[in-house]
Amino acid sequence: MDFNVKRLAADAGTFLTRAVQFTEEKLGQAEKTELDAHLENLLGRAENTKQWTEKIMKQTEVLLQPNPNVRLEEFVYEKLEKKVPTRLNNHEMLGQTMIDSGNEFGPGTAYGNALIKCGETEKQIGGAERELIQSAAINFLTPFRNFLEGDFKTILKERKLLQVKRLDLDAAKTRLKKARVGDARAVAEQELRMTQSEFDRQAEITRLLLEGVSSTHAHHLRCLNDFVEAQATYYAQCYQYMVDLQKQLGSFPSSFSNNNQSLLSGGASISVPTIPVTASLPSVSAGRGGSAASGGFNELRSSNGSRKARVLYDYDAASSSELSLLADEVIIVSSVAGMDSDWLMGERGSQKGKVPITYLELLN
Repeated sequence: MDFNVKRLAADAGTFLTRAVQFTEEKLGQAEKTELDAHLENLLGRAENTKQWTEKIMKQTEVLLQPNPNVRLEEFVYEKLEKKVPTRLNNHEMLGQTMIDSGNEFGPGTAYGNALIKCGETEKQIGGAERELIQSAAINFLTPFRNFLEGDFKTILKERKLLQVKRLDLDAAKTRLKKARVGDARAVAEQELRMTQSEFDRQAEITRLLLEGVSSTHAHHLRCLNDFVEAQATYYAQCYQYMVDLQKQLGSFPSSFSNNNQSLLSGGASISVPTIPVTASLPSVSAGRGGSAASGGFNELRSSNGSRKARVLYDYDAASSSELSLLADEVIIVSSVAGMDSDWLMGERGSQKGKVPITYLELLN
């Protein structure tokens, strides 16, 4: 086996130099090159994005699956890259139990028939819940997880490399200060120029990656809209199912026949509270305004023209190529060939820059 002793010694020497530089900085015995304020702000924003993305994901998973044991089982299957076994959810299990009991009491009896109808509705709600979970997993949780396991890991890797380059730069500065002989000083100056160039290059790479977090926010906003739309659809379906069930139950006679007669012979009447069925059903299509908006943006891209747009929220530009926005202001937007689909070119007077489409509403 080839064993390069010189290379090993050089690597060990570099590692030792970095360790000494890091220790002296912690003890206040060496100067430390500070990152510029803009880069520090970008690093802080990326870290906050990572932490809050993790918290949102965790609570969303709890909302969609309250049972911690089931969540743990699904996590194990995911790590093993195996399909999670299909099981009935709580609504479906309740529905099946009601149907079985209704068949036992007899579908011809009022009580048995009502149980069967309630069970069928509960199973419908269970199916709607399953669709909500599937939609949320694909359109909401997966993009968030991809950011944590992909983009943010790349940012961490480049940030660690930037830290290494900074230690090398500061160690070179220290050696230059200690150099007294002309030849040694010339070598130290050359090393400083090289480490400074490497540090600047790595800082630029890191900055570009961190500025991409703005695109992540814009993409996550679209995912949030999809999640809200899925919830609106789910609750509207549940409401409609229960209104239909209430109408069916309201058609049963107030006094039951057959085996239920003896239960009511005691003279006690049962009053069943009802929900006014005339209440208006929330429109699912209203929650899909984003589809019409997306169509407007697609039309704008295909026409290569420009449109007025109202700003929905404040937006702080993350780089000089972007345009800061104020809520409720009106700007001109246009499509530029090759630009990411989440962005448009915005103009405000003489100012011009990229703007995220999720912060805009096109005007007629």
